[in-house]
Amino acid sequence: MSQGGTPDKIEFKMLDYESVGDDTVTFKLEDGTVVKVKVSLERVGIATNYRNPDGTPHYAVNSAVKLYVIPADRRFTMPKNQVAGAKPDRQTPSHIT
Repeated sequence: MSQGGTPDKIEFKMLDYESVGDDTVTFKLEDGTVVKVKVSLERVGIATNYRNPDGTPHYAVNSAVKLYVIPADRRFTMPKNQVAGAKPDRQTPSHIT
């Protein structure tokens, strides 16, 4: 333990969780583009050997935010070599006519 009476390492018990309500907020921009923001929890734990100074439980929460931008025309591009199953462009060897 440290000098202040708190443990050197705080131990956590992992908690299961469930989503309540919608996890995605959607915005429509004036140019027709749609922006979706999705929030999710990755891991949540409650301290087993420590409490906050006011006596409340101490939690560790890891979260993730994913952002999706969908253009109004719903079109996008990507390099051909990133398409699964696409054959690379091959040039005819110079010795074959």
